[in-house]
Amino acid sequence: MAFIVTRRILVSRPVPIRIGISRCLLGDEVRFDGGHKRDSFLADTLSRHVEWVPVCPEVEAGFGTPREAMRLVGEPTAPRLITIKTGQDHTQAMERFSHRRVRELEALDLCGYVFKKDSPSCGMERVRLYNPHGMPSKQGIGLFARAFVRHFPLLPVEEEGRLNDPILRENFIERVFCYHRWRTLTQTRITRQALVAFHTTHKYLLLAHSRDHYQALGQLVGNAHLHSPSALARQYGARFMEALTVKATVRKHVNVLHHIVGYFTDRLSSGEKEELHGAINDYHQGLTPLIVPLTLVKHYVRLFDVTYMQHQVYLNPHPKELMLRNRV
Repeated sequence: MAFIVTRRILVSRPVPIRIGISRCLLGDEVRFDGGHKRDSFLADTLSRHVEWVPVCPEVEAGFGTPREAMRLVGEPTAPRLITIKTGQDHTQAMERFSHRRVRELEALDLCGYVFKKDSPSCGMERVRLYNPHGMPSKQGIGLFARAFVRHFPLLPVEEEGRLNDPILRENFIERVFCYHRWRTLTQTRITRQALVAFHTTHKYLLLAHSRDHYQALGQLVGNAHLHSPSALARQYGARFMEALTVKATVRKHVNVLHHIVGYFTDRLSSGEKEELHGAINDYHQGLTPLIVPLTLVKHYVRLFDVTYMQHQVYLNPHPKELMLRNRV
């Protein structure tokens, strides 16, 4: 818990979920042309649940607003940041800034980052990269984004354009909240008991992504005594976040739902069983979103007081107000 003093009264609050973001996505007029690229979901909806850490590499590196447009030129492994009209090379300045800024961001304990797509500084992938003849290809990565991902390899990152895809949006935010829970756990010395509890509550979420990763993580937890606490945390955290990048499919969700139903199916009437399995089948056939069978499952978990399932993160991986599972 973090503590703050307000009007001489000591109060406590949970550590906020901080996410880095390209400033223009929040509506700040920092683009090269003095404009912005405000994203309503990020600025209006997700902002109610997270604390944004806005960054504009080009402004913070001293290039000003407005400024001459820039592009990436050269090889994918070592691109140069060049102004389009005058040909000024800003590569060194941007690289110096990036290395300094990512170290500063360490202190903020970020849980994710949203980059501006197509930006020569912030684009995460498929940024236009020009060869010496002026021909573009989609092989570039923004210079700041490249430095950030190298420095924070486990951190969930996405571009705002890709977040228009409901599946990618749900997965990114799920990873952000999972990373926050993991970081909260690692703020104190990890014990085997605490790790077992964490692994147990994330069982069905992990199974919805990758059974192989779930089993490998289980083996790691089972052999916790063979590792130092720091090594154990490092290995588990890396594999845990890697597991969540594996796509959760409809088939995997259906298998998880059937597993959960097994905890209370013998307490259902024939009509209730028919309704529940019908809802799962409709989801399997693409007729309804995941939220429909999941709502029924959560109802019975509460009704029958299935303690083990009540603690499963799979049932509530992120705030319901975001309505992420209404679209997947």
